[in-house]
Amino acid sequence: MIVVAIIAMLTTIALPSIIRARKRAQGTAIKDALRLIDSAVDQYAIEFSVGTGVVAFGDVKRYLKPSSYLYNTGADVLGNSFGSSYILGGLPSVPANSYAALSDSCDNSFWSPYPH
Repeated sequence: MIVVAIIAMLTTIALPSIIRARKRAQGTAIKDALRLIDSAVDQYAIEFSVGTGVVAFGDVKRYLKPSSYLYNTGADVLGNSFGSSYILGGLPSVPANSYAALSDSCDNSFWSPYPH
């Protein structure tokens, strides 16, 4: 009985840290996807000599790794879409639902430089 109580107490102490670490890892995955999208938009602009305007996800998709989750869905690890178009010279933004879901573990400085 004492062993069970000790295990329950350790679980109670460790669980919030585990949840926070999981959310932080999800936030990092979203930031990495934003970097990939930003890089793909830049590559599109260089290849087609475009300086301003809007680029559709379908055009940017060719610069992403085929069969990756981002390539197939255009969404983050939480299933929220990054949008269907991106502004040349701008940064892609964090999906609002993802920002809200992770806001307790990932503050504004974490998401920098990407807007939300």
